[in-house]
Formats: sequence, structure tokens, C-alpha cells
Amino acid sequence: MTESTPRPAYRIADLHETDRPRERLESLGPQALTNAELIAILLRVGVKGESAVDVGQRLLNKFGGLIGLHRAQFDDLKNQHAMGTAKASQIKAAIELGRRLTLESPEERPVINSPADAAALVQYEMSALEQEHLRVILLDRRNRVLDIEEIYKGSVNSSQVRIGELFKEAIRKNASALIVIHNHPSGDPTPSPDDVAITRAIVQSGKLLDIDVLDHLVIGQGRWVSLKEKGLGFV
Repeated sequence: MTESTPRPAYRIADLHETDRPRERLESLGPQALTNAELIAILLRVGVKGESAVDVGQRLLNKFGGLIGLHRAQFDDLKNQHAMGTAKASQIKAAIELGRRLTLESPEERPVINSPADAAALVQYEMSALEQEHLRVILLDRRNRVLDIEEIYKGSVNSSQVRIGELFKEAIRKNASALIVIHNHPSGDPTPSPDDVAITRAIVQSGKLLDIDVLDHLVIGQGRWVSLKEKGLGFV
């Protein structure tokens, strides 16, 4: 019986210069690279039989894309073949820097003009959370983001949420408006009866405090729902 010939393993150095991630980033910009290539730049080197790009793609496949990498426990990532503490730290640090970027500079604070703007600000991170988190986006009079505050972690239901806690930071930071956001770890963003009840109570309290409650978003896996657009809890 004829033995099969093993497929050769190619290193990044074996690729033509125009196909190497670092060179492609320099000439074309980071937006031209695939996720696997961007991860490869962080990893710098692969292992025997796998280039850094191959390792990057394997990690994306293993954890279910960038959201999965964000959600992955540090030890799970560290223990993958070709990883270790240093490389896992580099990936986690890069993801965290991306998360912080949007609120880094006051003059570049995002402006919220629609539910989609608010969802885009938090969906990447909140869709990866394994527990329910309830947060508020605090806005100034021009709908610029002042801050994003986490209010609750765990089960979000009408019997546990204290409405006063939602407005504490809004009052302290003199916010003119806020948007309530929480996630459904199941991935299904369909609002529950509790979600509607909480929304109704928050909207009424906002009127008393002269703080506009612009919306309540539920974040799921790749989807989100605006209770304001659905007419749920808002009158």
C-alpha cells in the first residue's frame, strides 16, 4: 500500500511578502486583514505545522469567532495548543483595549442618535457575557455618552431591580438622559414580561426626576431589541 504524503506546513516566512499579515497591514491598513491575520500579528509566531495565521484561525473556529474569544476563560485560552500565558494575555489585552477605545477621549465621545447607535456601543461585549448584566448609558443634552455604568449582575427581574440605583449615577453626573441595556445570555433578545415591567417603572421614575429614559435595549447573540421601538413599557 502506498503511503500518503503529508501536507507541508507553511510558515509566514514562507509566504510571499505581499501575503504576510504585517506587510499587508502596513501597505493596506488593518481593515484589509482577516480576523485570523490580525490575531497572527498578536501571536507573532506559530508552532511546528501551523503558521501564526493557522493558529489564529484555529482559535476562531474553536471558540466561535471574536465574541467567543472575548467570552473564553483565560485558562481555556491559555491551555490551547501553541498558546500559553503570554499569548493569551496579548489576545485578551487587545480585546480589552478595543472595548475601552470608544470612551477614551471626551471630545470623541460617541453620540447616540438611534437605538442602533446604542446597541453598537455595547453589543460586542455584552453578547459575550455569561450572566445577565444591566447597564445604563448616561447622556448629556447633546446625546453624547458621558459614561456607561453597570447596575446589576445576575438575574434581572422586577422584584430585584431597585429603580433608584439606576438613576444614582445619572444624578451625580448631571446626565440629561439615559438608555437602559441588559443582555440575555440565552442569545434570544425577546423581551420578557419582567423586562416590560421594569421598563415601565424606569420610565415613570425618569419623568419624576426630569431625566429622559430614551430606550431599553435587550442584547442577544448577534441581535438586539429596542423596547421603545416595540412600544413596550413606553407611553
